[in-house]
Amino acid sequence: MVETKCVHLDRDVTPTPNTDGCEECLATDGKWVHLRLCRTCGHVGCCDSSPGKHSTKHFQTTKHPIIQSFEPGEDWGWCFECNTKLGPFEPART
Repeated sequence: MVETKCVHLDRDVTPTPNTDGCEECLATDGKWVHLRLCRTCGHVGCCDSSPGKHSTKHFQTTKHPIIQSFEPGEDWGWCFECNTKLGPFEPART
């Protein structure tokens, strides 16, 4: 169930994650706090509590609006454009 109406859910898909960690942090030996999955392309980026804030930077570059938590046991998502929490989603990890 969606907590607030989001007009971008029609663009939402369930992609296969590209990596098991933040793509940019893995490439630069960076550190992350929590991970987020782009529901448009499968990019895995770190949250805004992480030094790189790569999930937000991915949105700013690509305009892919919807992410979901890539943390075990979490099923919530976020739309950057609507500035709203979404969920629950099916767990991103298998």
